[in-house]
Amino acid sequence: MKKIHIIGFLILTMMGTSCSDYLDVNTNTNQATSVSPELVMPQAIAATALVLNGYNTYGMQTAGYAANAGGYGGFNETVTYNYNSSNYSGLWPTTYDNLEDFQYIIDQTEGDENYSYFNATAKIMKAHGFQLLVDAYNSVPYSEALKGANLLTPKYDDPSAVYADLASQLDIAIATINSAVAKDEAGATIKELGSADILFAGDLDKWKQLANTIKLRLIVRATGKATFASTAFDAVGFLDSDALINPGYTRDVARQNPKWESWGFGYTGSAANKAWIPTTYVLGFYNGGKLKDEGRGAATFYQFPSTGSNQLGYENTGVPSSPTGGFWYPSANRTGTTAGDATGVLKGADAGYPLITAAESYFLQSEAVVRGLITTGVAKTLFESGITASFDYLYQLPDGTLDGDPVADSKKYLTENPTSYLVNFALATTEAQKIEAIITQKYIAMNMVDSQEGWNEYRRTGYPSVSGTTARGTFASIVSQSPRADRLPTRVLYPSSEASYNAANAPGGISSFTSLIFWAK
Repeated sequence: MKKIHIIGFLILTMMGTSCSDYLDVNTNTNQATSVSPELVMPQAIAATALVLNGYNTYGMQTAGYAANAGGYGGFNETVTYNYNSSNYSGLWPTTYDNLEDFQYIIDQTEGDENYSYFNATAKIMKAHGFQLLVDAYNSVPYSEALKGANLLTPKYDDPSAVYADLASQLDIAIATINSAVAKDEAGATIKELGSADILFAGDLDKWKQLANTIKLRLIVRATGKATFASTAFDAVGFLDSDALINPGYTRDVARQNPKWESWGFGYTGSAANKAWIPTTYVLGFYNGGKLKDEGRGAATFYQFPSTGSNQLGYENTGVPSSPTGGFWYPSANRTGTTAGDATGVLKGADAGYPLITAAESYFLQSEAVVRGLITTGVAKTLFESGITASFDYLYQLPDGTLDGDPVADSKKYLTENPTSYLVNFALATTEAQKIEAIITQKYIAMNMVDSQEGWNEYRRTGYPSVSGTTARGTFASIVSQSPRADRLPTRVLYPSSEASYNAANAPGGISSFTSLIFWAK
C-alpha cells in the first residue's frame, strides 16, 4: 500500500496475533531438538486456529460475507481487488510457521512406533495446512519446504501434484493409526495423545474421520485436475460432528478465541474491529431477499432482520456503522467484559474454533455422491444433514449446549422455502441444480465460520450465483477493477518476501484478475 490506513492496521493487527506465546510455538527445526512432541502438539493445533482466523478474514472480505462499514475509509485494494503483495500477506508466513511446528513433530517421531499417534496426527494437520496454501496461492513450496536452514530457497511445486501427495499422506496417516491401534491392543506401548490433543481429546476415530474428510475435500475439489493414487476411504467414514480447537480459551490476555478477539471484544472489554459489516447480498439468504431463514438469521446477526448491511465498495453517506461487538454477535449484551455465551459465529471468548464443521463434511459427501465420487450415502439425505448440522453449530453456546432446536428449525426452513431447489433438494432435477443447491447451502453454512471455504467453492463452481450490479444480486464491489464477467478477483499475490528471498523459484506474472488456482473455473 502507498499509505497506511486504519483498515490496513486493523487487518495486520489481527493477522499479527499469531506471535502469542500462549497459542504458538515458533519452532526452528534445526535447533529445538529437546522439545517433546507432547509440548509442541497442543501449541501447534492452537496456532492453527490463529491461522484459520486470518483465512476467515480473507474469505469474508472476498466472498461477499462482509462489506465496509460506515465511519471508516482507506479500504483501497480490498474493494478494488487490484491486490499487491501486501494484501493478505500474513496468510503465507503464519501458515508456514504453523507447518514448521507439525513438521517438527513428524521429524521427531518418524519411525518411532511409540509416537505413532503423534506422527499420524501431525501429518493430518500438515495436509490441512498445505491445502489452505494451495487454495490461496496455487503453486507453493512443498517437496523442498520446511527444511529450515538446510534449504532456504525451496522450489515451487505443481499444485495438482501437491494435492495428490496430500491425499497419499492422509492415507499413510490413517494406516499408521490403524497399525498402532492394533499393536496397542496386542500389548505394545503406544504413547497416547492425552492432553496434547486439544482437538479431539485423543479420539483416534475422529482423527481418521478428519483425514477422510480432508481427503474428500481434495478429491471433490480437484477431480479431473489432479491424479490421485487412491480415491478410497477408511471405513470409519467422515466427520459427523464439528472439529473444534480449544486449548482452554478464556477471557484473558492472549487467551481468547481468536475470532472473538477479532470481531467481538478484546480481553479488556474494548470493542474489536468495527470496520466491517454484513453484505446486503449475504443477508438476502436469511431475510427473504433470496431465501427465508429466520432461525439462522436470528442466531447469527444482531437485530435481525433489521441488521445493518452494505454493498462492498460503497463509501458514501448512509452506510451503517458497526455497533460495539459487531453485527455478527446477536446478543443484546454489548458490555465487553461480560458479553459472550451466545449463539452464532462468535459465541464468546471461550468458544472452540472450527477447523472443519460437520455441515461442511455433509455437503462434501452430498456433492461427492452426486458426482459419483463415493457410493455411500444418499445425496438428498446428506444435503439435509448438512443444513441441520449448520443450524446445530450456530445454535451451540460456547459450552456446546444448544439454545434452540436445530432439527425442528431446519425442517421449518424447508417449509419456509417450498418452491426453492436451493433448499428443497427434491426440486433439483438436474446435476447442475443439485450442485448449485449444495454449494449455495455450503456458502450459507460457511458464513463467518470458515469463510475461505465459501470463497474457494465459489471460484471452483460459480455458486452461489451472482448477477447484475445490485447489492442483492452480486457480492462484487461496486468499485471493482476486475475485468472478469463476475467483476471479482481470482486470487491473492505472493508476499514480497518471496520476491526478495526466493526470486529464482517464485512464479512471475501473477495477476489477481487472470491467474487461476488450478481447480478454478
